[in-house]
Amino acid sequence: MQIIRNSLDTNPGPSDSFTGTVFVDPVAAPTGSSRVGAGLVHFTPGARTHWHTHPFGQTIFVTEGIGRCQRGGGPVEAICPGDRVFFEPGENHWHGAAPNRFMTHLAIQESDENGPVTWGEPVSDQDYQATPTI
Repeated sequence: MQIIRNSLDTNPGPSDSFTGTVFVDPVAAPTGSSRVGAGLVHFTPGARTHWHTHPFGQTIFVTEGIGRCQRGGGPVEAICPGDRVFFEPGENHWHGAAPNRFMTHLAIQESDENGPVTWGEPVSDQDYQATPTI
């Protein structure tokens, strides 16, 4: 057993990966033979990721607030505390906060030799503002 004390600073989400104000708290990083990484991601109202994919997929678990997510070609979906979303390997998608709510989720993904994520274009305001399904 290993206890790692919380000593890492909260990091701002980089503008080349996020629209709006986002903060990331590291939770787990791949070490040794493990490929798993995780982060607690805090989105301010209206903030969201850019379109992106993960080589082995990604699971997000909403811990608080109200959010939105979408896979390429699919409808915008509302997500709430306790919801789990799994994005398939290579599935183009985005996720973030609702326009008037904060949202925090735990993001869990595995890395390949190129890392855990391939970033794409920002999500357009038109795509983001589509009425979500519940």
